[in-house]
Amino acid sequence: MKKSARIRESLRLALLAGLAAVAVHGSARAQIPAKPQKPQAGDTAVFLAPHRAVYDLKLAKSRGSRGLESVRGRILYDFSGNACEGYALKFRQVSELDSGEGKAALSDLRSTTWEDAAAKSFRFQSQNLLNERTTDSVTGKAERDRGAVAVSLSKPKAKNFTVPVGAVFPTEHMRRIIEAARAGKSILEFPVYDGSESGEKIYNTLTVIGRPIAPGEKPTADAAAKVPELAHLTRWPVTVSYFEQKDAQAERKGEQTPTYSIGFELYENGISRALTLDYTDFTISGEMTSLEMKKAKPCP
Repeated sequence: MKKSARIRESLRLALLAGLAAVAVHGSARAQIPAKPQKPQAGDTAVFLAPHRAVYDLKLAKSRGSRGLESVRGRILYDFSGNACEGYALKFRQVSELDSGEGKAALSDLRSTTWEDAAAKSFRFQSQNLLNERTTDSVTGKAERDRGAVAVSLSKPKAKNFTVPVGAVFPTEHMRRIIEAARAGKSILEFPVYDGSESGEKIYNTLTVIGRPIAPGEKPTADAAAKVPELAHLTRWPVTVSYFEQKDAQAERKGEQTPTYSIGFELYENGISRALTLDYTDFTISGEMTSLEMKKAKPCP
């Protein structure tokens, strides 16, 4: 495979990872009470903060002949909503990837999602552009009942199908990660449906949760350090690996390589910092350079 073809394949994975980033950040949404309040001792509810964050991207590592010379880009993440109206995310990831051949490829992923607090309804719309030309466009919705999850796509083509009822939407996935972290658990495994790729992909995920970082421990030097609300919150190092479903047995044996992995530090209010996007051939780091806390809108 020529290097130009390899960079296109790396870009394809990068665009996939953009949706994964939506899953990691945008999906950190769960039930919020009508009157938000600080969790009390013994309270297991997950409280999440509406906010707008910007992450600057750069190449952290490049491996072998399929690696990259440089990467630069930015993620814009805007989350809002409440438990009555549902939770909305506006997400954009723009990345310039240089293969070292004197040509840089510009990828632009734009995505909006909405999910209700009960994790029964999920709507998604995304558009991938490569060098300012649209390469993929996906629009659809998913509804959960007791027996299955019914998915209806209108783009890239009209299609209806079901996925196993055990598959979780991004919001539910992240909610369970936060609950597990609070409970002291270190491993979670779930199939996830997030509308990525053509809207028909389901990934098996393996989440590893590290030791909690107590308030005041390991002070940050990014935009998170400027937000007083975060100074009193616990955070955890988290890595989520995404696997193709085609070989579940190999995955259980630890023999399957993940399609990609995402690392981040997760605050208990759903805000993430210190991103690491690992695509096997290269790794991209994301530094939070801007964080704006938004006023939570209470339920009527």
